[in-house]
Amino acid sequence: HTSVTLPTTMFASATTSFIRKAIRSSTAAGASSPQFRTISITPTLLEKLNVQGLADRVNLEGQNVLMRVDLNVPLSKDDDVTVTDDTRLRAIAPTTKFLLEKGANVILCSHFGRPKGEIIETGKNGRLNPVVDPLKDILGVDVKKVDDCMGEEVEAAAKSLTKGEVLLLENTRFYKGETKNDETLAAGLGNLADYFVMDAFGTAHRAHSSTAGVTDHMKLSAAGFLLDKELKYLKGAVDKPNRPLCAIIGGAKVSTKLPVIESLLEKCDTILLGGGMIFTFYKALGYDIGKSMLEEDYVELAGKLMKMAEEKGVKLILPSDVVLADKFAEDANTAIAKAGEISGDWMGLDVGPETLELFKEEIGNSNTIVFNGPMGVFEMEAFATGTITVAELMAEATDRGATTIVGGGDSVAAVNQAGLGDRVSHISTGGGASLELLEGKELPGVAALSEA
Repeated sequence: HTSVTLPTTMFASATTSFIRKAIRSSTAAGASSPQFRTISITPTLLEKLNVQGLADRVNLEGQNVLMRVDLNVPLSKDDDVTVTDDTRLRAIAPTTKFLLEKGANVILCSHFGRPKGEIIETGKNGRLNPVVDPLKDILGVDVKKVDDCMGEEVEAAAKSLTKGEVLLLENTRFYKGETKNDETLAAGLGNLADYFVMDAFGTAHRAHSSTAGVTDHMKLSAAGFLLDKELKYLKGAVDKPNRPLCAIIGGAKVSTKLPVIESLLEKCDTILLGGGMIFTFYKALGYDIGKSMLEEDYVELAGKLMKMAEEKGVKLILPSDVVLADKFAEDANTAIAKAGEISGDWMGLDVGPETLELFKEEIGNSNTIVFNGPMGVFEMEAFATGTITVAELMAEATDRGATTIVGGGDSVAAVNQAGLGDRVSHISTGGGASLELLEGKELPGVAALSEA
């Protein structure tokens, strides 16, 4: 494979020679024979009560269980009502159905977008009305909805539930206090049930009223099947992986991914980078990046990460070529250029074909692969090849027995768009939560749960 062209500065030469060596060595490094995926459970996970343990401990028949879920689904831009991807709705079904089978009444609670304390009728920050019908279809039962999440009317609706019923509360973020872990809202939610199940992995990294504070008002709080599975896969795969462990990190902003890359340098054998953030790394290598996206404040940190990778012997591999466009549009004129040969008004919007061949080799050599963030502007067909190809490579790796994990909203959307959602080991429902868990941080929504 052709490596990135060397600039003349000593630092960049050292770093890029490392990348060159990494590219060369990838052909020689043979992965150990594939094994079927095994997920380890860390002691921390075993310390927390899960929903099965809750059902073993308590007779849930006729009991109200408040279940924090993540119903943040995309809506059609045409009508702001139609759900275009129901992944997160389907993800809550196992826990909800389990509780219903135990005779519990399930009170579903979620935020929707960022209304910032305002009541917004429709759209991505509005009421939860668009998810009611899809939930009915997925759960196979009627779903009643109230227009608030606490107060006398909501408490009356909760008390009227008999056995095996589902009640959906309104968008919790219509209250400003939700994101500040407001005690009044936490207590209001606590008045609706005696038991709490946390199944919203996507918000488990937030200490909010409905994810953490509410547990102070419950007899017992447990992890749902989805949360349990997320923790086991993400923590298990990274803490005790079947090596080699490869992370594919993409996305537009390097600022959001630097902490996770730094953490993964302690755990991974190989890290493949893509997306708009690569140009900040190119800048650190002294390359011209044309009109490509750049976060100037992070250039020095990107350089330090490359140096850190070299010192740790981790292969941190940047794309060797990129797909360029003369404007940010589907109908842009395009060209392919080596990483060090971008100039003028051109901007990079996807990784190139040579890079994908290299990525294919690295993914093929790995037995555990984590994919977080798209390789390019995959929403535009002209720049979706990198992301879709990586999704296909993930599916092929799963077929041979590798553990493959897709985390982050855009990555999940891309894998589903490619029709490959059922051909990876695990699709994570959390963006920021996935990143923070991969960084090794404690998640407040997990820490607040009852001990097992």
